[in-house]
Amino acid sequence: MKLENKRYEVTFTTKGGEIQSFTDKQTGIQYMWQGDDTYWSGKNPSLFPIVGNTHTKDYEIDGKTYAMKNHGLIRYADLQVKHIDKDTMVMQLDSNEETLRQYPFPFHYEVMYRLQNDTLTITYHITNTGNQEMPFTFGLHPGFQCPLCEEESFEDYRIRFSQPETMQQLVFDKAFKKPYQLEHRQLQTIPCDYALFEQYATLIYKHPKSTFVSLEGPKGHGVEVSIFGYPYFAIWTPKRNAPFICLEPWYGHADYSKLDVAFKDREGMMSLSPNKTFTTSYTIRVY
Repeated sequence: MKLENKRYEVTFTTKGGEIQSFTDKQTGIQYMWQGDDTYWSGKNPSLFPIVGNTHTKDYEIDGKTYAMKNHGLIRYADLQVKHIDKDTMVMQLDSNEETLRQYPFPFHYEVMYRLQNDTLTITYHITNTGNQEMPFTFGLHPGFQCPLCEEESFEDYRIRFSQPETMQQLVFDKAFKKPYQLEHRQLQTIPCDYALFEQYATLIYKHPKSTFVSLEGPKGHGVEVSIFGYPYFAIWTPKRNAPFICLEPWYGHADYSKLDVAFKDREGMMSLSPNKTFTTSYTIRVY
């Protein structure tokens, strides 16, 4: 399955409703991380109804215990193609016996991809098809090749916010034993430096004001990801020499220490009333 124009081609898989590739046909540059078990087999999962996981890897609803894998349900599910034409594709998933065993709330999930010139717009519609309030959160986890071009290195790249930022960084204990701390940051650019990820594991920023962030390379090629409206923005690569980086807009985040709160009261959780639809979107522009 693919969307294509004169310059760009984007391919997809129904597993997780994910992007498989985003290719510049003129330069041959592949922008999306292709997955590799050596570093991370994932590519660009959508995170629903949880970002990360609870501290105990399970949770309780109405006295019954449930559990999901890391980042929820969608990344492990096979979606159905609802619509496809030359520039737009829609995939969907309805809750089923398997999802309800892990997350006891009926839902309808749709993701729409639209390719226009150098920009892919991704829009999500999540509908509560049950008869009670549905607690959930949501996030994106797109991985991008870094470096993008031959004779470049990971360290040649930087991440740039569209405006100077004064915000807080969520700094967590990598042993998950102590509550996270919020540390003040003033910055506009972040170097692609493996040492940063060895220090922090994941860079997580709260309430950025920028409209987008860019991954910028020395030869003028890069990626721009919109983050407007998302309360958190995360940056991640798993270990030294991993040739990719993830730029992740989130509504919520994982538990970074033991918490004594209900599932619905975790930080970043939202609530959707019966028959109501949550809609959000973001864009990926390549150059």
